[in-house]
Amino acid sequence: QVQLVQSGGGFVQVGGSLRLSCVASGSILTFNPMRWYRQAPGKQRELIASITRGGFTNYADSVKGRFTISREDANNAMYLQMNNLKPEDTAVYYCNVIIPKPPQEYWGHGTQVTVSS
Repeated sequence: QVQLVQSGGGFVQVGGSLRLSCVASGSILTFNPMRWYRQAPGKQRELIASITRGGFTNYADSVKGRFTISREDANNAMYLQMNNLKPEDTAVYYCNVIIPKPPQEYWGHGTQVTVSS
């Protein structure tokens, strides 16, 4: 069983920055991929960023150029650096990991990000 502990959310003004962290209870070497999702009020949860074990990243168009996903295997952690935040970025953010063999999926508990104009 993998536990994912998130931190780093909060309130920020438009144009500000936040860094989200997701720390696993054990080694993340088998996690592939690692992903960040978000869910705004009244909307479906959406995938916004992913990173493979090899470091290949992918982003939703809505965050491309503003958000950066990264992972630090040595610290069992994944991060989401969010810059130039907009009100539409307000949501609960979730980290998610996949272990391919045997197939397993785990979610973080979610962290609220609120961007105020």
